[in-house]
Amino acid sequence: MSSKYSESGVDIDAAGKALKGIGKSVRSTWDSRVLSEVGNFGGLFDLGKGYENPVLVSSIDGVGTKLKVAFMSGRHGTVGEDLVNHCVNDILVQGAYPLFFLDYFGCGKLDTAVITEVIAGMARGCSSNGCALIGGETAEMPGFYAEGEYDLAGCIVGVVERAKIIDGSRIKPGDSVWALPSAGLHTNGYSLARRIIFDQEGLGTGDEMPGTGRSVADVLLETHRSYLPDVKALLEHHDIKGLAHITGGGLTDNIPRILPGGCDVKIDTSSWEVPPVFRYLMEKGKVDRGEMYRVFNMGIGMVIILPGAERPRQGGSGCRWEPFRVGEIAAGNGKVILGEGC
Repeated sequence: MSSKYSESGVDIDAAGKALKGIGKSVRSTWDSRVLSEVGNFGGLFDLGKGYENPVLVSSIDGVGTKLKVAFMSGRHGTVGEDLVNHCVNDILVQGAYPLFFLDYFGCGKLDTAVITEVIAGMARGCSSNGCALIGGETAEMPGFYAEGEYDLAGCIVGVVERAKIIDGSRIKPGDSVWALPSAGLHTNGYSLARRIIFDQEGLGTGDEMPGTGRSVADVLLETHRSYLPDVKALLEHHDIKGLAHITGGGLTDNIPRILPGGCDVKIDTSSWEVPPVFRYLMEKGKVDRGEMYRVFNMGIGMVIILPGAERPRQGGSGCRWEPFRVGEIAAGNGKVILGEGC
């Protein structure tokens, strides 16, 4: 039967079929705490027992213009995982572990194959982080998005015991600053990166990214890392005073978000090797060094602040990357000081 709504560009039946198709991926993230079903108006989650004084922590974010690279390359399997991992890290810095996740997928015309790929990546991210994908919204809006494009956003809710909240308030001069490596750009700085790589240098997604031995698509679509296993392992042995997820704003804008009054942070930029993709962007784009450290993560995905000269315990289950020291806390007024050998 013909439908005026489908003639206008919205196919309700196709959307229903797509939702049924992704149900298996969604349910793969569930355990007994999920009390709702796919398609319910709201997601139900049982917090359960075992908490003394639980505090819920929430965050919402998107993937940004990294999606443009997915559109250009026709590769949609990692952007959902990017979204989940980004949100997991955002609540992890306050000591919270993820409980559940909700997503928003908006497009002009629903492509079942694409949304299936995106949700599968999201489900993979949720499963690896012990997080249930309990709900979402799929919006088909003809004329609102360019052909073949979509937008993706997500909301996460986690929990932390009130006594274990990490807020940076105990940070003081003399504390040490450590870092965990990023996998590349993660989900920030893509508007500038795309302008340099595609518009200025004329590279395609299948071309080799100079200095990496990998394709442009492989480098730019590298998955945003989740640091949940690593931070959990470190918390078993250390009194972590502060954590900063290095996203938009880079080191210079994100670390001050957790600094108490009277503190600066000195970062020794010679203490790690900046990945080739950032060196390429800086050289070809003629980007000022200070701007590079504000736009991009420059190879650091998570900053960890430990008491005094304390060193992270080596090894241990769950810690995949060895933290490396990048600086120290000094007396000051909330600034990040970038230097070499400081």
